[in-house]
Amino acid sequence: MVDARSAGTDPRPRLLIMAWSTLRSDARVLRQIRLFSGRYAVTTLGYGEAPDGVVEHLRLPDGVVHWHKDRRLLIQRRFEAAYRDAPVTHAATELLAGQPRFVVVIANDIDTLPLALDLAPTGGVHADLHEYHPRQSEESWRWRTFVAPYYRFLVRRYGPLADSVTTVGEGIAREYRLRFGLRAGVVVNAPQHVDLAPRPVEPGAPLRLVHSGNAQRHRLDVILEAMDLTTGPMTLDLYLMPNDEAYLAQLTERYAGSEQVRIHPPVAPHELPATLNAHDVGVYVLPPVSFNHLWALPNKIFDFVQGRLALVVGPSPEMAALVRRHGLGLVSPDFTAQGLADTLDAFTAEQVAGFKAASDAAAVELSAEQQVRGWERAVDTLAARVGG
Repeated sequence: MVDARSAGTDPRPRLLIMAWSTLRSDARVLRQIRLFSGRYAVTTLGYGEAPDGVVEHLRLPDGVVHWHKDRRLLIQRRFEAAYRDAPVTHAATELLAGQPRFVVVIANDIDTLPLALDLAPTGGVHADLHEYHPRQSEESWRWRTFVAPYYRFLVRRYGPLADSVTTVGEGIAREYRLRFGLRAGVVVNAPQHVDLAPRPVEPGAPLRLVHSGNAQRHRLDVILEAMDLTTGPMTLDLYLMPNDEAYLAQLTERYAGSEQVRIHPPVAPHELPATLNAHDVGVYVLPPVSFNHLWALPNKIFDFVQGRLALVVGPSPEMAALVRRHGLGLVSPDFTAQGLADTLDAFTAEQVAGFKAASDAAAVELSAEQQVRGWERAVDTLAARVGG
């Protein structure tokens, strides 16, 4: 348990990092904490136990569901009232009551930005937007009808009031600028650099494919269907989070005893690059069922790079551009299982070895140590307003 008394005596500038997530498992927020905890007295506000490196943690009650809103207020388009009346807003306000004034507040996602602005930190507020919120779950008509207008209101009303903004990719940054006039820098979801070397490709051996992430149908079905269509020798190892336990159980039963597709428990983030390194190709094809899926540039792509793998991705603009820019692998012509199977079958051992070497060459540039400088410049600029 973090000793709250130390926060009041720490001479460093006070920085608050807010997120409606379980902070100890939120990789992006943990990178912020790791970046700033050496020079700032970091307080966090979010769910779960205190993350390492903070001087104080304000823990949201586990029973408070952050997305719960009063449906009547949403239907009536009373969006400010819906925000202020939300259980998570009340809980966070109580936790923040009596806090000394912060120098800078980092508001993760648009949901925390109004509260961050209420705090009026002496240096200012930095908003880090992890998604394009107005179209986050647009594949659901209920969400489009009742929730999307609420998020458009939050971005339009509060986004321009942030002193600086970052987001996760160029496509999302461009949409925020075109639709709302927000000028956001980009900090991609890259993990820490890991000192590894590419594993040699064994001539004539099956191609060792790997994927890590959530057990979700729309994220795995194309990959699994492609495995039934490939003609070359290859295996697929899946390291899956149990976010959909019923689907994961189905996969586990379906592939029990299979030598081609193997299901594994998830691997801790700091162990993941070494686990991936034992394979040849990281594969990810994400059908563009929403705007955020179309423009996704997920952390697993950068995990594959740190694992020194060749990559195969679908034609998602951000992922495809990264792979082509650094020569990391192949891009499937479409989002179909057959397109992916044909792409996998086109690989040669020499190509895989070359793409692995390209990942090795790009691993430093595509690491958190390089990418988080966007946050560092923004927060240090705000702190410097008050000599922080």
